Amino acid sequence: MNPLLQDFNTPPFSKIKEENYKPAIQKAIELAKEEINSIVTNIEAPTFKNTTEALDYVGEKLDRVTSIFFNLNSAETNKEIQEIAKDISPWLSEFKNDMILNEDLFKRVKAVYDKKDSLELTPEQDMLLDKQYKGFARNGANLNEDDKIELRKLDAELAKLSLQFGEHVLAETNAFGMHLTNEEDVAGLPESVKEAAKLLAQQKNKEGWLITLDYPSYIPFMTYAENRELRKKLAIAMGKKGFQQNEFNNEQVVLDIVKLRHKRANLLGYKTHAHFVLEERMAENPEKVWSFSNDLLQKAKPAAQKEFEVLEAYAKKLDAIDALQKWDSAYYAEKLKKERFNLDQELLKPYFKLENVIKGVFEISSKLFDLQFEEIDSIDKYHEDVKSYSVTDKYGNFVSYLYADFHPRPGKRNGAWMTSYKSQQIKNEVNERPQVSIVCNFTKPTETKPSLLTFNEVTTLFHEFGHALHGMLANTTYGSLSGTSVSWDFVELPSQVLENWCYEKEALELFAKHYETGELIPMEYVEKIKESANFHEGMQTLRQLSFGILDMNWHSKNPTEISSVKAFEKEALSNTQLYPDVEENCMSTSFSHIFQGGYSAGYYSYKWAEVLDADAFEYFLEKGIFNKEVANKFRDHILSKGGTEKPMELYKKFRGKEPNTNALLKRAGLL
Repeated sequence: MNPLLQDFNTPPFSKIKEENYKPAIQKAIELAKEEINSIVTNIEAPTFKNTTEALDYVGEKLDRVTSIFFNLNSAETNKEIQEIAKDISPWLSEFKNDMILNEDLFKRVKAVYDKKDSLELTPEQDMLLDKQYKGFARNGANLNEDDKIELRKLDAELAKLSLQFGEHVLAETNAFGMHLTNEEDVAGLPESVKEAAKLLAQQKNKEGWLITLDYPSYIPFMTYAENRELRKKLAIAMGKKGFQQNEFNNEQVVLDIVKLRHKRANLLGYKTHAHFVLEERMAENPEKVWSFSNDLLQKAKPAAQKEFEVLEAYAKKLDAIDALQKWDSAYYAEKLKKERFNLDQELLKPYFKLENVIKGVFEISSKLFDLQFEEIDSIDKYHEDVKSYSVTDKYGNFVSYLYADFHPRPGKRNGAWMTSYKSQQIKNEVNERPQVSIVCNFTKPTETKPSLLTFNEVTTLFHEFGHALHGMLANTTYGSLSGTSVSWDFVELPSQVLENWCYEKEALELFAKHYETGELIPMEYVEKIKESANFHEGMQTLRQLSFGILDMNWHSKNPTEISSVKAFEKEALSNTQLYPDVEENCMSTSFSHIFQGGYSAGYYSYKWAEVLDADAFEYFLEKGIFNKEVANKFRDHILSKGGTEKPMELYKKFRGKEPNTNALLKRAGLL
């Protein structure tokens, strides 16, 4: 019996074997095709119910099985799963294309769409119909036969390339390890970092310390290691992922991806890939994104330039460093920050024991949105590190399941993300509640110390939890409009706004307690955290903008003439770079957000969402950070509404006006 083909509520992780995936996905595709067929062969005239709504329910089994598979491919993968991913990705893109290019199905959708003005639909129904019709039109339903075949070829090729890109980056990350045996090579590293590096070495049966390209290992080394040559070695290794003359080189992959995306956009009648993508975003078009980016660049660049000159002078004074290089930035910035604010990340860590931070984010969610969290062991988990919770409201009603997976291990990709195993929807008058997961990579507890977070990791946890709230508090009729199914430049609002609570005394008092003494974090630390939040904000803004600008350069212009990834990148970034270029490094070849994740022509949305989050949090600050009235508005107009209305309309309902960039510039100290 294939556990994936049985009926299950939560994923039956412990029963699933690798060989179950392919047959389950094949079967689920067949079922979905039958569901489509019953819509198409319905002899009744197309209506909202028998076509639009019926189509929204198509492929539920497929969604559940693939969500399990792809979530594990990110969080708990192995060679076998990666091979299966290669096999099934073309099946899935073919199925999607079969559906999108099914003329009879499109005719029915179009028939309902053409008479939508006379249907008296709710705003949510209207949005569903609009999204469905565009889903067809934007994916080639209006194309002729030859062009449809061409589109299928492009999609299959793109799916394969993006997978390949990710595998290359993961392979390069895993292939590198800097093995150190001399005590002076780890000089400057805090004890906890040394201990973690020792543990990594032991796991590989080595003496000494092992430093890898995983962030919990990489970032502390770049921040604290006194040995400049070793920092350089590590930074260059990080920067040349996918840019070495070996089997994992991504240069051609990048060129192929951008050219195929451009070709696809042209085929569908769009000028560039960015024009295609942005039509369905809050920003609407590339011109708006460019003007938004350039406007912020103009305001941030003078501040960034000034910060850079101060840092360079500081490094010169301290260590006679003539020209500041990329591998110097975190090291000297940390020293300068410590000197200026007398704030050491290592001093803060004892106040941020992982378990306490989790309790803190739960309590803040309880104060704002009346949620209760109970750790349970009654549902299956895919790894022993994973924690599972049952989430209820103040009346005891079930809201959601939450999975939380916090530590790095082989087979788990870098970074942090939120995902879901089941979306919320209301079907047959039953409100089916969601199953949400957050995945992070925080230092594991050691024999002598619990998992202690840096302040950055605390904000990361809050960030992913903001996404989780968006998923958990979803309350819409249709699954495809539920939770985080919103336009890409709106999706970061709930996550980024929650980070603001990490800087507020009233919130920190709930959870920032010393793991040994229970003593509350000293308030002068809190003041310093707030002051230092704007430290190098100009440089940070410039850095974020540079990623967005690189993305827009790849996707808002015709890429057919580009032959060198490095030369193109250098030119694209020329206006945002402060550090000298490193010849053997290239950002694009490991820029997973845009070449593997869904951020192509969308990286700007991080900054865009910061504008939204600063403006939204200003409202909380005006009324009080735990103000019930503002929290209820945020829950009712933003968190629970998903993608049921246009994001700007939802935002205005919450805030009473459009967002203003001044709140961000003020918060960042750039005004």
